[in-house]
Amino acid sequence: MRVRKAVITAAAPNQNTLPLQRLVDGSGEEKTALQLIVEETLSAGVEEICVVIQPGDEENYRRAAGGSLGNLHFVHQDRPLGYADAILKAETFCGDDAFLHLVGDHLYLSSMAKSCAAQLVEMAEQHACPVSAVQSTREHRLPYFGIVGGASVPRFDGLYDVRTVVEKPTPTLAEQSLITPGLRSGHYLGYFGMHVLTPAVLESLHEVVEDESLERPTLSDAAAKLPHRGKYLAYQLRGRRYNIGEQYGVLIAQLAIGLAGRDRDMLLTELVELLATREEPSASASALANEASAGEAQ
Repeated sequence: MRVRKAVITAAAPNQNTLPLQRLVDGSGEEKTALQLIVEETLSAGVEEICVVIQPGDEENYRRAAGGSLGNLHFVHQDRPLGYADAILKAETFCGDDAFLHLVGDHLYLSSMAKSCAAQLVEMAEQHACPVSAVQSTREHRLPYFGIVGGASVPRFDGLYDVRTVVEKPTPTLAEQSLITPGLRSGHYLGYFGMHVLTPAVLESLHEVVEDESLERPTLSDAAAKLPHRGKYLAYQLRGRRYNIGEQYGVLIAQLAIGLAGRDRDMLLTELVELLATREEPSASASALANEASAGEAQ
């Protein structure tokens, strides 16, 4: 199995502008989030990329793509019918090929020389099956991610045989059915926003989209069917994902990228200075606080 295509979904309502955000990469060059995501896919040997967008967004995305425009194809999700439907918009582009899939509101930062996407593609090609990237995720973050449960694959560090998939589970449900041996208490395997998918996954996506009991079905709904149909793995990459759609998400992603790049020392100096020069509470505010404490003591 070879992975030479990629699909980036960026059509979700209220999230379609996130890939257009501008950041500074590790070398100090200003780029859009879309450029950073495209570079991530190209680092894994991908040659063609399909971006799923809302109607009317193509011109902005073409401008945001910069020098990567020659690698991109655009398809439109005409109606906001959910994540599963968005991926299926790229079905003609994918054909019968396995493909790398990334979401348009995440940025990725590897903790080793090999990129996150390259780590995942290498594992998927080795095992010739769908593989989802995962990251150890604290319980309070469960409402943001699809969560998988499974068992470790012998002789492969960080690789799991997936048994269960649930989209944004409650803590109670996660504790009952999604605990993965080897993780710290209160931690679960959360989706990383990066997958290698196959035609078998597209079949499952069609099924959940046609299921009238599901409102706006997700990739997790389709992935939950995979353990019953063949091998489906999850791989804990050496890296981090940053959701730029969350509050302060762009800021946190920018700090992480900057601190891993050439300007690390400058950023650390600026952060220390910022923390050291925070405005102190005014004298009157301090006096009021002292009076309140004295009153409570009496």
